[in-house]
Amino acid sequence: MKSAIQNTILETYSKLGDLISSFSKEEINIVPFEGSWTAGQTVQHIILACSGLTMLFAGKTEKTTREPDENVKGLDAIFLDYTTKYQSPENIKPPAIDYEKGTLLASVKKIQNDLFEAAETYDLTLVCMDTKVPGFDHFTIYEWLHFAIVHTQRHTRQLQSIYEYMKKQ
Repeated sequence: MKSAIQNTILETYSKLGDLISSFSKEEINIVPFEGSWTAGQTVQHIILACSGLTMLFAGKTEKTTREPDENVKGLDAIFLDYTTKYQSPENIKPPAIDYEKGTLLASVKKIQNDLFEAAETYDLTLVCMDTKVPGFDHFTIYEWLHFAIVHTQRHTRQLQSIYEYMKKQ
């Protein structure tokens, strides 16, 4: 369980880092089309959603009374359904400001390292009691790691679409 999720963390965040690197420092802050976030805002949204998850793991936890990956299918159904568009919760909505590519890359790398280390350090079956995702019960550490992965994969795909759109212009 640990090594599989660690491999997925490395793969997911490496792909994101490579894609961010593909944008020029100017392109990172260009709105590609009306209603879209910039590439920088998209990455900042990932950072806002996934930074600090390890604080939950170090917070109040309890032993689980269910399968530790019970919510994985539900998370996949939401985040890997690319036909449905969602509105970001206000607390993780990225501001419309200019972003610096190097800073974004460093933040993404830190998230990758933090999640990788957490997967090694923590009992992934423990339930985090300090917060809940609307529509779900409390997540296990494993489910929080999976959330970070599928949320990042969803927005990496969005970032790829932004990149391809901009290259056609």
